[in-house]
Amino acid sequence: MIQRFTLSIVAVALALGLAACGDKPQEISGSGVKQDGTPYSGVGKSQYAQGGWSVGDKASWEQQLKARAQYGQNDYTRMSK
Repeated sequence: MIQRFTLSIVAVALALGLAACGDKPQEISGSGVKQDGTPYSGVGKSQYAQGGWSVGDKASWEQQLKARAQYGQNDYTRMSK
């Protein structure tokens, strides 16, 4: 009885040990990496684009970010109106 129990424990441990050996390595290759574009390059014509911003113009992109941070997301200026 004890030998049978010990043998089953050894068999289960061996099966788990062999199952762990089947894992494949996960490496990033050069072809699998996606490079994002610059944020100011945009997605083209969009109904959500803010007026005054032109696609690909970094200066107008930065100007729109400054304006949004000052007037749209700054609670101190929004609540004082």
